[in-house]
Amino acid sequence: MLRGLDIRDMLIIDRLELAFQPGLNVLTGETGAGKSILLDSLGFVLGWRGRAELVRAGASQGEVTAWFDLPEDHAAREVLREAGLPEGDELILRRVNSADGRKTAWVNDRRSSGEVLRRISETLVELHGQHDDRGLLNARGHRALLDAFAGASERVADVRAAWASWREVNEKLAEARQRIEALRNEEDFLRHAVAELDALGLEPGEEEELDARRRLMQGAEKVREDISRAHAAISGEGAEGLVADALRWLDGAAEGAGSRLDAPLEALSRAMDALGDAEQGVAACLEDLAFDPREMDRITERLFAIRDLARKHKVQPDDLVALAETLRTRLAALEGGEGDLAALEAEATACGQAHHAACEALHELRAEAAARLDAAMAAELAPLKMDRAVFSTVLSAAEPGPEGADEVTFTVATNPGAPAGPLNRIASGGELSRFLLALKVCLMGKATGITMIFDEIDRGVGGATADAVGRRLKGLAEGAQVLVVTHSPQVAALGGHHWRVEKRVEGETTLSTVVPLEADARVDELARMLSGDRVTSEARAAARSLLGT
Repeated sequence: MLRGLDIRDMLIIDRLELAFQPGLNVLTGETGAGKSILLDSLGFVLGWRGRAELVRAGASQGEVTAWFDLPEDHAAREVLREAGLPEGDELILRRVNSADGRKTAWVNDRRSSGEVLRRISETLVELHGQHDDRGLLNARGHRALLDAFAGASERVADVRAAWASWREVNEKLAEARQRIEALRNEEDFLRHAVAELDALGLEPGEEEELDARRRLMQGAEKVREDISRAHAAISGEGAEGLVADALRWLDGAAEGAGSRLDAPLEALSRAMDALGDAEQGVAACLEDLAFDPREMDRITERLFAIRDLARKHKVQPDDLVALAETLRTRLAALEGGEGDLAALEAEATACGQAHHAACEALHELRAEAAARLDAAMAAELAPLKMDRAVFSTVLSAAEPGPEGADEVTFTVATNPGAPAGPLNRIASGGELSRFLLALKVCLMGKATGITMIFDEIDRGVGGATADAVGRRLKGLAEGAQVLVVTHSPQVAALGGHHWRVEKRVEGETTLSTVVPLEADARVDELARMLSGDRVTSEARAAARSLLGT
């Protein structure tokens, strides 16, 4: 609920602070007094698009602050949380317009963008009037309004869920088709490459092993020559034989030398064992280095075949095994893809049927609600002296989507036999205002926490019709908050709170102000509205009669 509005240096308002109340709040005043400026200022702080230049002449900037009560479950709280803005039981919006056109906004003293401001304002205020392009006249919102009237939230949720499932499987189906088509385009390559790699039969690490063996064979001749010399030097004909002779000679002399030869004999025995181990290792190496030249040719041929295939596929030789597995997987995907595609197509068909069924169920509920809404509108229009007008909620086929397969349009024919058309194209100014009021009365359920503003919605009506308009506005304000800008004394008399907008001239400056009216001042204002500039005693009596005093 809107609790207050503080306006500074906006158009012809220098400083104005208003405190609004629950129920029906009415603003009256002479034409040109500045009532529209109040709405322009409120729209400005709410982020609505309006006049380009709002700053009062001579001022450096204009500023508007609005504060609202926010119940715990108010929709604005979710917007605040999504935007990372502080929330509480009170919401304060402030917006500044500098003389050079720059606009800056704050939400609860935190800087905010105009887009976030507009999203918040959509949960706070509804404006209804002859230029109601944000509300009931906007055909894009008619479907949502009918759904709210029908209580269709569960069925709309069913349609959205079915649509999401259908869209998801269709995306998978499209991806699968694209993937299989791409595989089909390279099927010949895949089959040839897999066959070529399978024929090679490469083992992991084989290229490195073959390269090492080939390098070993390439240098084996020189290596074997040196190793053979070493083998001769340490074998029985070389060092090993000489050490054996030394052991034999020293062993024969040991008895005559006492214990002096014990250590040398032990050392020579150890050396003999070490020479034996060395000789065995060198002999084994010589055996390993023995190769068949034909084996060298075979290794070289295979090594070159591996490297040629790696260059062909632009990978490292060690990556050929993984490449072969990848290509086999792609080929298997192609061969098994037809079955997967058929399964996805069947799933897509089932999801499409489920979405269609959900749309049909929602359409039935909407059609039933449309008939109820048309009947309710007929009952509302009669007291508004529009009993010959016909309001119709038209359901037409639309492209299936997350909101169903219906297009919803509110149409009206103002006279029997006249063609029906959209509200804002068929109805005149006064008729349009009454249509909007009747529609709002019919669509209004329990209080939503939104402040409703009606801008001269009673234009062009008077007497009993104006009284009917006022009583409907008063009904809407029960348990809610309604602000009405009106020229009708019958409507103003039904307000729970009344303000008069006045214009005054100070020097060469024209300023606008708003005055709250108590009992006597309210009688005078209603009398002025009834009789014009010259207020008579008869007009005051009529005003008291309207007020029931």
